[in-house]
Amino acid sequence: MRNHIKPCHLILLILLLTSCATSMTPVEMTSNLKTMTKSKFMTQAEAQEAVSSNTCRYLTKGRDYVAPVGFTVKDDLRFAANGIDEWVQLDGGNAYVLNSYFWATIDEDGSTQLHIRFDTLLCE
Repeated sequence: MRNHIKPCHLILLILLLTSCATSMTPVEMTSNLKTMTKSKFMTQAEAQEAVSSNTCRYLTKGRDYVAPVGFTVKDDLRFAANGIDEWVQLDGGNAYVLNSYFWATIDEDGSTQLHIRFDTLLCE
């Protein structure tokens, strides 16, 4: 007798495994983040070039933001994107540069929370 996995069990297993991830690689982080924000995502090199050519100026440097805890890392990132957009808007800007990020373990169960540091810019 063959042992078959039902499609609904396979989907549930995949969801459980992907929701247990506690961080993302830098490529995953930046590619996902830039699609989740309304503000323009800029690399540090792009921002330096834009500032040098007077098409952008920094409004705030080194802002720290701790995103609300989500059910998955994608939720964490979505909450961080919302926070970035709110700060960019409050600063009067339209762009941002991600400087650093990390997921901190916040309890004995291994729950994590996303911490980000970014700069806000105003670009033409």
